[in-house]
Amino acid sequence: MLWIGTCAFSKAQNTETKLVLLGTGSPFADPNKSGPSMAIVVNNTSYIVDCGPGVVRRAAQAKELGFSSLEAAQLKTLFITHLHSDHTIGLADLILTPAVLDRNAPITIYGPVGTKKMTHHIMEAYKEDIDIRIKGLEKGDAIAYKVNTTEIKEGEIYKDSNISVTAFKVNHGQWENAFGFVFQTKDKKIVFSGDCTYSENLIKYAKDCDILVHEVYSDAGLKKRTQRWQDYHSTFHTSTYQLADIAKQVKPKLLILNHQLTFGTTLQSLLEEVKSKYTGAVVNGADLDVY
Repeated sequence: MLWIGTCAFSKAQNTETKLVLLGTGSPFADPNKSGPSMAIVVNNTSYIVDCGPGVVRRAAQAKELGFSSLEAAQLKTLFITHLHSDHTIGLADLILTPAVLDRNAPITIYGPVGTKKMTHHIMEAYKEDIDIRIKGLEKGDAIAYKVNTTEIKEGEIYKDSNISVTAFKVNHGQWENAFGFVFQTKDKKIVFSGDCTYSENLIKYAKDCDILVHEVYSDAGLKKRTQRWQDYHSTFHTSTYQLADIAKQVKPKLLILNHQLTFGTTLQSLLEEVKSKYTGAVVNGADLDVY
């Protein structure tokens, strides 16, 4: 299922749904992992989930692997799971950099309550930059700087000829509005947990999916942290053993570990913790992996 290489996809392959892991990191500043961001690519069209730091440059790297719809000018549709900074720091980059690089359409954003306020303030902060780029010698396309933002509730939030997207609420500590997403195409059901702790609602929506991309922390590693962090992570995030229980009920064809919090252990030991209680197919996600 994993595709790695530098060859371009054929036209026939372009019609198949591909999942590209653009960023699999967390708030920890790991130089090998960009911030949380994923791309669904189908029929040479890209749909981005979350926009952590490094999103546009990781997308550019994926373009070099044969995904032309991930070049900056083609980044036009974004879905945000929740408004934690590690999932949204790249929002200004995703709005503005493709506009500079000849995007020919507005960017359309779907996110929780608060997304409109966030995008409004980004545009206000960069107002002088935008004015100079449009009205100055650069002669930028004003339409590329337009932002269409929809604040979402649980249920179907998007549909076109390639894909339907359903949002479902998850438990992420004190966040009132945190979502996971189901991306349904003609050949794949791909589910993103977003950030969350154990969620019955996720189990309901993710049942029998092809791919479940789920956040996780090391149960063994968390025990080494102070009580403050144990309280926080156990309330906001999902342990390896909780995830194993989730996967047993969901029965995905493939479970991808994402936003891995190792807390001084290793990615391999994190994987082994999950596999000690779950016998299905499971892998550690890494930036630029393709499924």
